[in-house]
Amino acid sequence: MPTCWLVSEDDRHKPIQLPHQQALILGRGPETKIKDQKCSRNQVELRADCNRGFIIVKQLGTNPTNVENVIVGKGNQVPLKPGQKLCMVNQLYPYTVQFTEDTSTFGSTGEGNKPVKRPYQKDFHGDEGPASKMSTPSHTEQASNGASVAEKATPQKAEPAGHWSQGLKVSMQDPKMQVYKDEKVVVIKDKYPKARYHWLVLPWESISSLKALKADHCELLKHMQKVGDRLIKHCPDAQKLRFRQGYHAIPSMSHIHLHVISQDFDSPCLKNKKHWNSFTTDYFIDSQEIIAKLERDGKVSVKEGMGELLKLPLCCHVCRKEQATIPKLKDHLKTHLPS
Repeated sequence: MPTCWLVSEDDRHKPIQLPHQQALILGRGPETKIKDQKCSRNQVELRADCNRGFIIVKQLGTNPTNVENVIVGKGNQVPLKPGQKLCMVNQLYPYTVQFTEDTSTFGSTGEGNKPVKRPYQKDFHGDEGPASKMSTPSHTEQASNGASVAEKATPQKAEPAGHWSQGLKVSMQDPKMQVYKDEKVVVIKDKYPKARYHWLVLPWESISSLKALKADHCELLKHMQKVGDRLIKHCPDAQKLRFRQGYHAIPSMSHIHLHVISQDFDSPCLKNKKHWNSFTTDYFIDSQEIIAKLERDGKVSVKEGMGELLKLPLCCHVCRKEQATIPKLKDHLKTHLPS
């Protein structure tokens, strides 16, 4: 079995060996030589799967631990694979994980390398079960702090920390934003909803965009669609409103996400032509179409010139009547709202 090592990128100390499927607590202290008071003595729990080649990082401390520039969040857990970077606290004290066949690769495992701090045993996924209930925006149940483990994580080139396009990765880890979650996906409310009901279904697995999808993602996308179906089914206005599920051809936010949106478009956050056309033209691609493309071709290609669709005239999505301005369009849409 390979041996797992936590390696300090700034060479503060020798690599720390992580035993297979045994939880280890690290933070401020002699093992890491971190003296920063903002780093808890129990900042992270690390659990290695030496057979499968990754570790699970669970944040225990109050201040943020990051994996690939994404905040883990207290009580949440995410995978860390070779090539990805873990920052112990506040984007500081970077680490990588390495797997070797030889336990002597990084030196002896004597007292100076002892990694264990309050070790304990539990099953690999810990005691963090999936949230059990689906809820609607008006009856939202806040999910528990523990995020389910995504066992596959594709290393992606990340935007700089704090970049606005990374906002979804932060929101999906925020229990206050979560409407539902299971071992594969999390659902959050869109911060700026373009209709009365507007949810985002995001996979825990790191997938940057439609172009990053592969054939083996088909089942994940089907699961996302089923979760969207359940959201609609539990919506109190499901009998009155029509819904669509789909993806933007060129999303502005990093991390793939499925929009589940009611077709009333009755929202103060819908403010301009780009907002409107991104949901009412071919720029918005139905979930079933994406799944069919992936099953047929093993990938999803986006047509050239899709961005031009955002410049099209404002046309009602129901009767196709053209409107001169957003205020006039909104007045017109009221004529199509259910009584």
